Amino acid sequence: MLEELKKQVCDANLELVRKGVVIYTWGNVSGIDREKGLVVIKPSGVDYSGMTPDDMVVVELSTGKTAEGKWKPSSDTPTHLELYRRFEKIGGITHTHSVNAVSFAQAGTDIPALGTTHADYFWGAVPCTRELTEKEVTEAYEVNTGKVIIETVENRGYDPMAVPGIIVKNHGPFTWGKNAAESVYNAVVLETVSDMAFKTLMLNRDSSIKQYVLDKHYERKHGANAYYGQR
Repeated sequence: MLEELKKQVCDANLELVRKGVVIYTWGNVSGIDREKGLVVIKPSGVDYSGMTPDDMVVVELSTGKTAEGKWKPSSDTPTHLELYRRFEKIGGITHTHSVNAVSFAQAGTDIPALGTTHADYFWGAVPCTRELTEKEVTEAYEVNTGKVIIETVENRGYDPMAVPGIIVKNHGPFTWGKNAAESVYNAVVLETVSDMAFKTLMLNRDSSIKQYVLDKHYERKHGANAYYGQR
């Protein structure tokens, strides 16, 4: 079942290791087949070493029930499912505990857009969610993590594909894209711009970028008249 998607999701998970943004079992990637209503995701607590496509778990988008797999799906599966259900353009999701992005999450502050590197990928600050309430954590922690991400994106008025990532307060980053590989790409970029922002604020806490510069850099890569790269 979904053998090609399993390969893609497995390789996306292993790319997190290759890029140095996860250690041990600290992260997960998923991908979705919307026609079939099925999601493929990394198994819970399984080390990346030796991981193969056969280790991936298939779950139903509508119910979260396991459709195929020898392992339990990631404990973050309910969060992934909430995002897939709400944002139909999302085709892949990544969650990590990468050091610099988590630092901003633990501080409870947005990752500000301070330069053109950030602007090339995120059309504005990467938002930090509010803190989950005790009731939200106790009743359905992973589901409500998804809901607070959705709440934050919508309250900011963001197009989720223009700012393809977020940090959950005291927790860490979630990123997404048109497929699993792109969600990982965005996770790696998010960690890198977090590192840049942290160092920049240490040097000058009043740093900023003009909106027109941010707009220009984002639009030249992603706008209607984008001209970056080859055609």
